[in-house]
Amino acid sequence: MRVRCVGGIVVDGAERLLLILRGHPPGEGLWSLPGGRVEPGESDAAALERELLEETGLRVRVGDLAGTVERPGPAGVLYEIHDYFATPAGGTPRPGDDAADVGWFGPGDLARLPLTSGLLETLIAWHVVDAGVSG
Repeated sequence: MRVRCVGGIVVDGAERLLLILRGHPPGEGLWSLPGGRVEPGESDAAALERELLEETGLRVRVGDLAGTVERPGPAGVLYEIHDYFATPAGGTPRPGDDAADVGWFGPGDLARLPLTSGLLETLIAWHVVDAGVSG
């Protein structure tokens, strides 16, 4: 079964990327892009705005699609994740929903963080961060 999801690539004025520390499986204890499932009848943009507000406390303006990845989930589920660029539009970062923590990280921080599988490689492939950050 395929499950449509969205993720947000949110970069602030200091070129830092917004990440959440996942508080529940899949990926519990790993840093990831904020996002989640698209509800029936919901647009990707509406889902991303809702998920980012729930997980990070931030309101965002959704921009262009950065790309799509597929990740296996439990019981044969396949998460089809559509990641969009987004810009902060208000709020104060705080963990919520299934996020154990939230933070802004510079490109040089990413290689030392425990990230969800494939995240750094995907961000490099999409030119979100420079290939030199992988160490």
